[in-house]
Amino acid sequence: MLTRKQYELLMFIHERVRETGIPPSFDEMKDALDLKSKSGIHRLITALEERGFLRRMEKRARALEVLKLPENVSETQRPATTRSQAQRLVHPARRGADNRVSGDARSAGAPRRAGGDGETAVSIPVLGRIAAGTPIEAIQNKVSEVPVPGGMIGRGDHYALEVTGDSMINAGILDGDTVIIQEVDTANTGEIVVALVDNQEATLKRLRRRGDSIALEAANPAYETRLYGSDRVKVQGKLVGLIRRY
Repeated sequence: MLTRKQYELLMFIHERVRETGIPPSFDEMKDALDLKSKSGIHRLITALEERGFLRRMEKRARALEVLKLPENVSETQRPATTRSQAQRLVHPARRGADNRVSGDARSAGAPRRAGGDGETAVSIPVLGRIAAGTPIEAIQNKVSEVPVPGGMIGRGDHYALEVTGDSMINAGILDGDTVIIQEVDTANTGEIVVALVDNQEATLKRLRRRGDSIALEAANPAYETRLYGSDRVKVQGKLVGLIRRY
């Protein structure tokens, strides 16, 4: 037996995925259920997971799969996709080779800005916004594409994110910049990474390893360094370049 709020949230997620193929954001869920904070949504999702109605996909911030619906829901409202189909729908930006680019390997120490040296440009997907400040919900669905000089990127898959916030200004990353990210799940200490915290929120910070803990370090003295257990932080990519429009 589900509570009223659990039922409302499950049906909201189900209808959104069925209509668009993309789960709603935490802000959208919060507003739909008229809750005051996203913590209430996190609790409802956990309860639905425990009851076998939802599944959160590992290493994905916004990936929710509806496994089943309550028995009183009509057949026309039930999921028409298999689990493997639902997984493909959740992250359309990661499905095909047309969203992936390759090149020669380069280091990811400091941001490199797009130049005008006549290099052939390649297009990579912009997957949404990333916080350079207080962590915000990661958005991992393709919203547009951006042309990038081929020499800026390295081997493997890449994506772009729009920066919000000013916590990385001393690393040359400003609010409104577009960062180019190489998709990796590990990084060396000192590298600037996209870090997913508690499978819920993502932020752009410099990673420091401190024994069994991971520090996410800002490049602005107005922001404190946050320390987490290593099991709470997952690297989703590292910075390899930056684009700024004037």
